[in-house]
Amino acid sequence: MSTTHHTKTLIIGSGPAGCTAAIYAARASLEPIMVRGLQPGGQLTITTDVENYPGFAETIQGPWLMEQMEAQAKHVGTVILDDIIVDADFSVRPFRMTGDSGDVYTSDSVIISTGASARWLGLPSEEKFMGLGVSACATCDGFFYRGKEVAVIGGGNTAVEEALYLTNHASKVTLIHRRNELRSEKILQTRLLNNDKVEVIWDTTLEEILGNEAAGGALPLGGSMTPPGVTGLRLKNVKTNEESTINVDGVFIAIGHDPNTGIFKGQLDMDDNGYIITKPGTPLTSIPGVFAAGDVQDHTYQQAVTAAGTGCMAALDAERFIADLEDQANAAE
Repeated sequence: MSTTHHTKTLIIGSGPAGCTAAIYAARASLEPIMVRGLQPGGQLTITTDVENYPGFAETIQGPWLMEQMEAQAKHVGTVILDDIIVDADFSVRPFRMTGDSGDVYTSDSVIISTGASARWLGLPSEEKFMGLGVSACATCDGFFYRGKEVAVIGGGNTAVEEALYLTNHASKVTLIHRRNELRSEKILQTRLLNNDKVEVIWDTTLEEILGNEAAGGALPLGGSMTPPGVTGLRLKNVKTNEESTINVDGVFIAIGHDPNTGIFKGQLDMDDNGYIITKPGTPLTSIPGVFAAGDVQDHTYQQAVTAAGTGCMAALDAERFIADLEDQANAAE
């Protein structure tokens, strides 16, 4: 039997943006409900070592960080529910959302923090070595490849920017592209092709990620077990069908991200790639009372700390919005 939940502020998504919004909203007595969504905790739950989130001198684990954020949100009064919002109606207030469970959520304000999902190639080996040398975020994980050799898959702005960033850490960066020319901006191409640390392999696709799956067996004489992780790539030339292998310590899949905004299309203003458009410098969307925070409206930075910052902004603006509604209601009495 379905249940109807009502709140002053409904938060959709439970990554850094959603959890931060929940913390601020709860402290503002907005009695928020946070619906965790399809990937509770967001993309940080598939990130192992995190060294760039402020406040931690030592390396921390992404899943642990999100557990702590969620626990803090719950501690200050957020109601956290396991459900997935599958339909949203912003045409009337209170806004009305429907969950996959059949439950209905009504709210006076909504904070959308559903994030964006990295595009993957869909290779079994890609999933096998996720977090063990396979990444979709150079600024998150590039630091761990200091003095090592890495590869980047892709040919657009994302791939070229990732490759250029990685030259700050890696000894060599190999960009692998399935076509014979890049799709990125010309100025980025020039920087890439003029960088001595970069090699480009054209007309080539990634067929398999090679590596050590797990430590095991007897220790070699005088040695130790080889830790699990990426050791190389099997490639295929799309013109000749010739296969080859290269040795790398890590591979970055850089074929873009897709914002998780499908259920909001036709209601909120979005750009051509599906990111929610917000008023510059704010989380305000095209509908008063609906706010967007994190990667769902940010196709530039896409960092945990920037997502958390916009989550804070969204909650503060939601507080002001609710206060204005209450003032209007009191004035009408």
